[in-house]
Amino acid sequence: MLLSLVLHMYSLRCVLPAAVLLGTAPTYVLAWGAWRLLSAFLPSRFYQAVDDRLYCIYQSMVLFFFENYTGVQVLLYGDLPKNKENIIYLANHQSTVDWIVADILAIRQDALGHVRYVLKDGLKWLPLYGCYFSQHGGVYVKRSSRFNEKQMRKKLQNYMNAGTPMYLVIFPEGTRYNPELTKVISSSQTFAAQEGLAVLKHVLTPRIKATHVAFESMKNYLDAIYDVTVAFEGTVDDQGQRKEAPSMVEFLCKECPKIHIHIDRIDKKDVPEEQVYMRRWLHERFEIKDKLLIEFYDSLDPERRNKFPGKSVHSKLSLKKTLPSLLILSGLTAGMLVTEAGRKLYVRTWIYGTLIGCLWVSIKA
Repeated sequence: MLLSLVLHMYSLRCVLPAAVLLGTAPTYVLAWGAWRLLSAFLPSRFYQAVDDRLYCIYQSMVLFFFENYTGVQVLLYGDLPKNKENIIYLANHQSTVDWIVADILAIRQDALGHVRYVLKDGLKWLPLYGCYFSQHGGVYVKRSSRFNEKQMRKKLQNYMNAGTPMYLVIFPEGTRYNPELTKVISSSQTFAAQEGLAVLKHVLTPRIKATHVAFESMKNYLDAIYDVTVAFEGTVDDQGQRKEAPSMVEFLCKECPKIHIHIDRIDKKDVPEEQVYMRRWLHERFEIKDKLLIEFYDSLDPERRNKFPGKSVHSKLSLKKTLPSLLILSGLTAGMLVTEAGRKLYVRTWIYGTLIGCLWVSIKA
């Protein structure tokens, strides 16, 4: 009985964060929608500036739960600049939490509102969020032969024309690395061998299209590329084998004690422009990632396991950067829900906002 109660309480640790994060979504969408209408006849840079600020408020609340609430230790390695830049962010992909890791770095550069993603096309159907991500600067892409290069170039060019700050997050592997999905890993390794590329163990063979289009389109607009390698501590089983990285729910249940983040800042002049050479360059960057992760997971020296080579800095996020956003959004949501008219508006935003959003992305995204 006591054990059941403990397990039940443990599972409830993610309920409060999930309720707040999802519960405030209609409030956020209403605020954004009002500004979208008000700014319809203004230059796009005015819309973008306020939208970035609104996005920063919402994502700061997200980080309250993923950092302050969970108490996770963030360990940084390498060279993360203090000042914001226009960048492409390239990272290994193993969990839905990887999206949050980009926020973790961006807020430390005062660039949280500028984070935009290259997203898998299916995510555009997410209720409320799918449409908004497209409006905020997200680029939805399809895989392989269905990849619409022209559409991606056009969208990025529009943002550059408007002077939009760019913190563009790309996961070149195209899908999450899961050590339990051996067929996916084997297929990736076979493809690399057939193409004469190094076979990778802890990451998948990267795809080049989105990275090449983004860099070629924005090469005169960018300051640098951030090559980011992420490892979640506690993802090794009793036999010393790597296991699946924590999902967002598991992370909010405080199942990850530490995140190790290695950052290489690469000046844009050091990146080859032609696709054939960039493909080789990108694979070499993933070889470096693989070596870092081999050191992290497989080092024969126990003292070198569960960390990346080099000096790390424990970076703690102040409540001053996250708590005000939580209070603002939860307060506005609570204020809406205490009245009958507010509750009707809240429900209608969920329903009609989702329907209109799906219609919009089916046409535009």
